[in-house]
Amino acid sequence: MEAFVSLLVLLVCGGLILISLLGSMIRVVPEYQRLVVFRLGKVIGAKGPGLVILIPLVDRAITVDLREQFQDIPQQTSITKDNAPIGIDFLIYWRVVDPVQSVVQVRDFVSAAVGIATTTLRAVIGDILLDDVLAKREYINQALRVKLDEVTERWGVKVTAVEIREIQPPRDVLEAMTRQMSAERNRRALVTEADGKREAAVKVAEGEKQAAILKAEGEKESAILRAEGERQAQILRAEGFAIALERIFSVARAVDANTMTLQYLEALKALGASPSTKFIFPMEFTRLIAPLSSLVEGAGSPSASGESKPSR
Repeated sequence: MEAFVSLLVLLVCGGLILISLLGSMIRVVPEYQRLVVFRLGKVIGAKGPGLVILIPLVDRAITVDLREQFQDIPQQTSITKDNAPIGIDFLIYWRVVDPVQSVVQVRDFVSAAVGIATTTLRAVIGDILLDDVLAKREYINQALRVKLDEVTERWGVKVTAVEIREIQPPRDVLEAMTRQMSAERNRRALVTEADGKREAAVKVAEGEKQAAILKAEGEKESAILRAEGERQAQILRAEGFAIALERIFSVARAVDANTMTLQYLEALKALGASPSTKFIFPMEFTRLIAPLSSLVEGAGSPSASGESKPSR
């Protein structure tokens, strides 16, 4: 009975050892991982993905993750080129491109990356002025990535990106920035107000200009219409005068000397009724009254009176 129990224990122990050996010998590697295999202490390469067979007690495998990863670098105090202390924390994004080198060339990549990142950050910030640090984040990110990549390349690791998360300037710098922003906002407000007033003045001037132009055009058209009306009126008056003169001329042609003499006598009658003591007669007046004076003389002579008496 004791022999059977001992045999059973041996079988169980042997099965467990066999299972553990099979477990250490057969490995299933995912697509995003590689196994760096050491055989008797010598690296024989990276294995995977898929099924990988290892020799128990001879081969030793180290798993390497190929996915992109990130490391949070805590806030670091750096001195700018103009001797201003500034706190910066940032993120490093990296991935393994050579699994063998990442295992063979560096013992702890993460700790090494953190150390390189902090020293590189101080070197980069030390060459930049404080204003540029606050305004040129992209430039600092690119400079850090390039410098880190130069160091980590020999480790089989590629630094894909460096992103500054926060920049903490000194308190006095923050107060100066606040005053500067307030002054800048006031300046922009004044500029905007001045631009608004200028645009309003321009609009008003343009409106007044258009109004003046329209008024001048209206006055011009009105003057043209008045001139046209006056011209038409003058033409009509001239035509009326011409017609009247034609009629006067036609009537005057039918008037004889006696009629004209009677008209002048009427004029003399009107002159006699006038209170004036001086009268001006045209030279033609003597010729016109000559027949009248002859008639008066003939009527006053004796022969004329005798002739006028009828004979009995």
